[in-house]
Formats: sequence, C-alpha cells, structure tokens
Amino acid sequence: MMRESVQAEVLMSFVVSEELSFRIPVELGYETRDPFAVRMTFHLPGDAPVTWTFGRELLVDGINEPAGEGDVRIEPACPDELSDVSIRLRVGVDQAVFRASAPPLVAFLDRTDRLVPLGQESTLGDFDDDLDEALGRILAENAG
Repeated sequence: MMRESVQAEVLMSFVVSEELSFRIPVELGYETRDPFAVRMTFHLPGDAPVTWTFGRELLVDGINEPAGEGDVRIEPACPDELSDVSIRLRVGVDQAVFRASAPPLVAFLDRTDRLVPLGQESTLGDFDDDLDEALGRILAENAG
C-alpha cells in the first residue's frame, strides 16, 4: 500500500523581537490528497494550535532564496549557506516570524518528494475526469 502522508515535527524559534525568541514545536504535514500543499501547525504556549497551509514549492524555493509574496514569505537567513530559514506569516497588519534550521525542513521535503516528486503532483489522478464523471452521473440520475 502506498503511503499517503508525511509528518514531521521540528523545533522553531518564534521571534518576538531582536532580543526575544522562544522555541516551539511545529508539526509539518503533507498529504497526497492535496499534493501541492504543506501544512505547518504551530503550538504556541497558552494558545490553541494554529495551522497554515501553503504551497510546497514555496517552502522548497524559500530555503535557497527569498520566496513568496503577501501572507507567507520564506527566505534563508544566510543566502550563501544552508543554515536557518525565516518564515514570516502575515494576517492583515499582524505578523509572526519563525526561524527554523534548514536541514530538518530539507529532510521533510525530501520525504514528500519521495512520496510525490515535485512537478508530478498533477499525475496523482485526473481530478477533472473524476469531476466530469461524477457530474455526469448526477445529471443522468436527475434527468430520469
């Protein structure tokens, strides 16, 4: 049976200011039923977990160079070496910045790539054909 998901937990620094940050566990998730997306669930002390979903390719790109516009921006802390990655999440005027070590993110992405190679996401099944077939059945049942 083919594995359908990849999970990992990494420790990230929640950067409150230049002087203050604290480590939190972050769950990474990837599922074949949504092959273009990764999920990060942040466990902040005293708050309910918060999950952000964004493109897997954005995370891949952001490890090596600044990537993303708008609500999610990912960039290497030091562009010349594989070290830390900064993840900036924005909601309106509020934002949160997290810093993660790159190797655990790369290991997670490698596992997702073994499950569904980058660029092969659309080969998991033809969603349009499945949708057309389902709509055809529904319309046929209602026409009779």
